[in-house]
Amino acid sequence: MSDFTILYTNDLHGKLTDHAMDVIRREKAASSSCLLLDAGDAVSSGNIYYRPGGEPILAKLSDLGYDAMSMGNREFHFMSSGLKSKVKLAEFPILAANLNSKSADIGHAILSYTDFDCAGLRVVVFGLCVPMITKKMFASKVSPFWFSDPIECAAAIVPVLRARADVLVAVTHIGFQKDIELAESVPGIDLIVGGHTHKVLPEPKVIGDTSIVQAGSWGHHLGKVEVSQAIEGLRIQGSLIDLREP
Repeated sequence: MSDFTILYTNDLHGKLTDHAMDVIRREKAASSSCLLLDAGDAVSSGNIYYRPGGEPILAKLSDLGYDAMSMGNREFHFMSSGLKSKVKLAEFPILAANLNSKSADIGHAILSYTDFDCAGLRVVVFGLCVPMITKKMFASKVSPFWFSDPIECAAAIVPVLRARADVLVAVTHIGFQKDIELAESVPGIDLIVGGHTHKVLPEPKVIGDTSIVQAGSWGHHLGKVEVSQAIEGLRIQGSLIDLREP
């Protein structure tokens, strides 16, 4: 029996049917200790326009009880007002450790990491996003935001977070190959919940002591990871649940 469960989605692009929501609710209720995560691009808005009233999909995720998500490129907006509008319906933290701001306000509900108590274990979750604006881009002159390299950011933050975590999880929106690079170059991450490349991984890709998972796109699958403790360390088992109408 698993000590706790992690359920996850990625790249929903605004698509989440009533049937899919029912399955997610059922799966979450079936676990006595569960985290529900998303790895970015939940919203359907592009990077220039945004909905002044907020993103409806984030209201759905809030209703489902999502615990955290990584910022995806679609959640980002280069202006503070646009970013605030995009994330305002999220009743959970949006994580982007490599997002930086020229002012003290770094995007309102956006954090580098957050932590949870799951079955007596301290689970620390941090986020990484594909760099949308870097210091070298002209856009950095008009935007209050810029992104550092996600791998370099992880190399700096992981040792700090590892010291306080029983389980360290990265929710990333940097793509599968970058997730592999992250696992190979930054030791100490137990699980990478990835997005951006819409890759369907029926079971985790294991690199060293790090497991990488991703659940496709468009709300077609829900990922499920069961985390248990063994003599040799953490045991991570993963699978996908089909969310499409039967």
